[in-house]
Amino acid sequence: MKVNRKLLELAMARACMNTVDLVAASGLPGTTVQNAIVGKGVRPGTLGRIAKALNVDPTEIMEKEVQA
Repeated sequence: MKVNRKLLELAMARACMNTVDLVAASGLPGTTVQNAIVGKGVRPGTLGRIAKALNVDPTEIMEKEVQA
């Protein structure tokens, strides 16, 4: 699963969080959060923890997959 960077940054702005705040709130390692921010694939649980820390639904920050 991939996180949509723009949607994640928007959710972070709404929550008044920077990357350090998100790491602390999610309990995830900084490298994992940074990987999500730059668009690398993450596990569903990781996406869920980031979304929970931001108080949003995971679908609000995940990359929408295009069906061919």
